[in-house]
Amino acid sequence: MMKNLFMISFMVLLLSGCMKNTGKERKFCLQGTWLLQKVEYPAGEVYDNFLKDKNTYCRIYGEDSMYYQCKLKTTDRGLVIMPTSMIQTTLINKGGGEMLYFEDGDPHPLTLSGDTAMTIQHIGVLYTWKRANDIDVEWGQELRYIIADEMKKAGLDTPQTYVLSAKERQQQKTIHWLTYAICLIILVAIHYVVTSRKSRQRLRLQLQQIQEEHEKRSQHVKQAIMADEKQFFASDEYNNLYERITNGQPLTKEEWTDVEQMLKTVYPGFTSQLRGLHHMSELEYQTCLLIKLHIPPKDIANVLIRDTSTISTVRSRLYKKVFGRKGSTKEWDDFILSIGV
Repeated sequence: MMKNLFMISFMVLLLSGCMKNTGKERKFCLQGTWLLQKVEYPAGEVYDNFLKDKNTYCRIYGEDSMYYQCKLKTTDRGLVIMPTSMIQTTLINKGGGEMLYFEDGDPHPLTLSGDTAMTIQHIGVLYTWKRANDIDVEWGQELRYIIADEMKKAGLDTPQTYVLSAKERQQQKTIHWLTYAICLIILVAIHYVVTSRKSRQRLRLQLQQIQEEHEKRSQHVKQAIMADEKQFFASDEYNNLYERITNGQPLTKEEWTDVEQMLKTVYPGFTSQLRGLHHMSELEYQTCLLIKLHIPPKDIANVLIRDTSTISTVRSRLYKKVFGRKGSTKEWDDFILSIGV
């Protein structure tokens, strides 16, 4: 009875978490995976079990005031484990760096070596345990489940040995990442399809609006537009530009801006409708501007420093992007000449 009262009155920290760090000093926490590194007997005998390909003991302290213990061997192929026990634990901080460790109610002195090693005294024997963060991250949860399940089995004389394959774990990781990549690709594909569908719907609506605008124009408006066009193409400003372009002289950035402004005075809605049709490269956009100015394809190629075949490809490709079907270069040119007026 007195023992239970003592336990209740002094139990201030369970293995469900670490001691809170109220100062700058890092506080000790049992939670995690530990490997038995060394055993020292009162007579001076020392056994070092923390060696690769040798059996040692592994403890996993969880958040449920319980540790899960098994025999363990680390190999290149993975882990070989034999579950051994599940024991209720309590860690009491007595202050001044002193700690008392309880296993199923039995107290044992506990000495720390930083946060990476601890030594627990049990009947005069010192057991030194070392943190194994790599095993905890990779296998901790799985080890805890296996040990708990094995210890709950009734009437089992000899615990079963388990092999946790590193190769299988790697394969699981590969499958996981492949599944993630496939899901990502599917999501991107769905997004592309939905976006493309919306873009095509928007384009169809825009083309329909352009066509309706042409059909709604009165004869008086059409005649006024034709008069403005005739005056523009007869102007000195246009003739000077045409002469320069046909002579193959490249235009500066400022001159391309002047070309846009020149077209806006005659075709107010042309550049905005052109930009709205499709996201165009600079080459595609400038080609369309020159088509609108009635510049022949060979002269377009010269001023843009491209082959005539390249300009032909640009025009036919634009037609397919906008209308979703193959078309000739003339069909594209006729379309450009029809909009914005």
